Amino acid sequence: MALARTLTFQAVDDPAGVEVRDAQGAWLATFTNGARTVRLRGATRTFSEPTAESVTHATWVRTLIDPFDGTVDDEWLSRALDANRSSVPDILAISMQYIVGAPPILDGDLQIAGDASYGPPTGKTREEGSDFYDYLGIRWTDPDGKTHKPREDQLGCLDCSGFMRMTWGYRDNLSASRIPLSLTPLEGSLPRRAVQICDHGPGVVVIANAGTRPRDLSALKVGDLVFFDADPNDGPAVDHVGMYLGRDARHQRRFISSRKSADGPTFGDFRHASTLDGDPETDLYTRSFRAVRRL
Repeated sequence: MALARTLTFQAVDDPAGVEVRDAQGAWLATFTNGARTVRLRGATRTFSEPTAESVTHATWVRTLIDPFDGTVDDEWLSRALDANRSSVPDILAISMQYIVGAPPILDGDLQIAGDASYGPPTGKTREEGSDFYDYLGIRWTDPDGKTHKPREDQLGCLDCSGFMRMTWGYRDNLSASRIPLSLTPLEGSLPRRAVQICDHGPGVVVIANAGTRPRDLSALKVGDLVFFDADPNDGPAVDHVGMYLGRDARHQRRFISSRKSADGPTFGDFRHASTLDGDPETDLYTRSFRAVRRL
């Protein structure tokens, strides 16, 4: 309660939520109605990768136990800010634990993080279909009671939606903060495919899919999921998902995703730039960008 007496709470719009500021008026956190994602102030960090312009800011991203209902939980906020000060990995830090060169992280005998591949090779490309349980090499029972066995050739692999499911659903960025996972769309859960997450995922739509590249990106915030129609051979549906990291050293909006061409999670520019506001004539992901959802 002592923390609450030093704070101010201001309603915000587009989308609706609450912004929290400290006694000096400095931004502390932003909650979004209907979403579990919370952006928080923390230590300034720089995310870097050999083929990427670095991203530097002081925004940390954590998840509530339940979707925000308009009332800030003072105890949760205090715990989240303490976690930032203690460098407990948040969503952004967890996502970095799977890029090229990331060292293995073990939970007992189970490797839960480390340099991930996209999927097993198939001809000149990589096979889709590697979910979080394939990376881990463990069985997963979905909410319908069906048990899924990992494929041996997909051990250590994460496709684009599998990467998001690992980051948001399997890993815990704050006590009891995992977003539930399902195979198909289920209220409050993160489904398996990028198009399902875009259309039916938890949280709120920040930029709706109108079938073309959105021009006004002012509502986009760090931690939002970004969606693409990147493959011209599978129709107009969304087929790729990533997470927005923030503006890079050149002030471009940069995202992280697991890609076939880079063979795993990256926010670099290997073959294609991981930016949302490049040249649509030459940049695949700028051209194919379609929608934004806040979990």
